[in-house]
Amino acid sequence: MPTEQASLHEGTVAERWVRAQLFFDSKAYADAARILAELVEEAPEQVGPRLLLARAYYHSAQLRRAEEQLREVIERDPVEHYAHLVLGRVLERQGRHAEAVPYLRLAAAFEGAFPQD
Repeated sequence: MPTEQASLHEGTVAERWVRAQLFFDSKAYADAARILAELVEEAPEQVGPRLLLARAYYHSAQLRRAEEQLREVIERDPVEHYAHLVLGRVLERQGRHAEAVPYLRLAAAFEGAFPQD
């Protein structure tokens, strides 16, 4: 199906962004990730596509890739609370609970929810 594969990568940046969101919303995470990886490569400074790419990786169990993208999001936008939350979940899913705690606490703090210790 070369034409179907090619069609994933055709169009303007805006068209591909919409297409990636549609794939993500329909739970076709691998297809969304393929489009989003290109968008991130083309505009690495944009946090939105990178965050959606990380989420697509997370939902398709590509946890190392998700972690890499989330760390990059946090480096570029340290107060992106959702990136902290998802990174905490990625680390938990990998069995790295102690590493997850600071990210989950920061996400809660950014949302105004302070855990009781």
